Amino acid sequence: MGNSGDRLLIKIPKYSKRLQYTFQFLLKTLWGIEHEFTLNEDEFNAWQGPKMIYGGSFQENEVWFDAVSLLFERNIAGFDTGKYSPYTGLFPVYGSDSALPFDAFASTFYMLSRYEEYLPNRKDTHGRFPATESIAYREGFLDKAVVNRWAEMIVAILLKRFPDLHFHKTSYQYVPTIDVDLAYSYLHKGFLRTLGGYVKSLIHADFEDVRSRTHVLMGKERDPFDSFDALHHLHSSYYLKPVFFFLFSDYGQYDKNLSIYNPAFRNLIKKVADYATVGIHPSYACYENPQKLKKEIEDLSQCLHRQITHSRQHFLRLNFPETYRNLIHCGITDDYSMGFADQPGFRAGTCNSFPFYDLDLDTATSLLIHPFAFMDGTLKDYLKIPKDQVVDFVKPYIEEVKRYSGTLITLWHNETHGGSGRWEGWPEIYETIVKMGASSSIETSTKPC
Repeated sequence: MGNSGDRLLIKIPKYSKRLQYTFQFLLKTLWGIEHEFTLNEDEFNAWQGPKMIYGGSFQENEVWFDAVSLLFERNIAGFDTGKYSPYTGLFPVYGSDSALPFDAFASTFYMLSRYEEYLPNRKDTHGRFPATESIAYREGFLDKAVVNRWAEMIVAILLKRFPDLHFHKTSYQYVPTIDVDLAYSYLHKGFLRTLGGYVKSLIHADFEDVRSRTHVLMGKERDPFDSFDALHHLHSSYYLKPVFFFLFSDYGQYDKNLSIYNPAFRNLIKKVADYATVGIHPSYACYENPQKLKKEIEDLSQCLHRQITHSRQHFLRLNFPETYRNLIHCGITDDYSMGFADQPGFRAGTCNSFPFYDLDLDTATSLLIHPFAFMDGTLKDYLKIPKDQVVDFVKPYIEEVKRYSGTLITLWHNETHGGSGRWEGWPEIYETIVKMGASSSIETSTKPC
């Protein structure tokens, strides 16, 4: 059992996989607090170290967190989550002696498991669960890392009662990620696609595109999407370790990258893999096609002569639990799709990585989910933030991650950093964001307030 002073004993009314998963994340992952559970009243009473009660009934002179039934069930059903406020969270409880007026543990599980996405909901045109359908958006806390906040509340209560409780909080990190939907705007596309590009530009009287394409093909100008060297220089100047996700698939309506057999494209991927982690960007077409997903991962793996373990869904298309089950089946260990296309913020309520919990199977999995905070396309295309306001707009999200010692993940595209056409001025924006992300100037307290 170990030294009782080194760990927290938690008395519970019964064991469950949901409960173990939730406490592991809140206490061990975020705060490094070793803990164990007991059903035994005598063991609990005899325990000399820090302890608490979750669920059941209040016990005099003990720290008690009243509970709803969510963590003790196995089914999936609609729940009345109650109204959110900074002080009450979700799932209100009514035990007058409860250390919190809401069940922070059930609230956490609801957010991390993406419980609401298993319930009937309205999808957007790409089959995605939109931010506007989420409780975080409706209740106005999508911009808050609420799970991290709830963890801090819990630990503050425990430390007030047990000031010698051992803990080790996570440290802030910044991981820039780049999606490569199309490596080059004009280069290496072959005769037919190049001819089609000229015809399209002429039909729309876009003579600037004709001029630009011609100059690039003649070697007089850099391809506007070829920002890879600039990105490498920027990231390396701050000693960052980026992750690049390459669309490596057949050509399709929403999948327009170069041929996977194109030597220049393959050499580019190999070059990027020399200084960054390279993952797969599963095509739009393989969303409901596990066999196609498997082939795309195998093709990229063959190109690099290494196993591909990182992934981010093209168009951020996620369907619970099938998408993640398919990725696990194909050997993916880390997914970076957890975020919304239409809004920035914290889709799962946290700024830390966490294991995917398969609600249908009622079990935690080996797949690690890495949530991102905001995406370039969200800022420009969905929210239409003016260029001179983008940095100020994203700053609170960066500060939120730093405040809770999380991992800031940004989602950008090589096209954006090319700075051509509609992305003019955006390289400077990204440079400022990277500088902010790489800095740890916003101090975070080690102990919770």
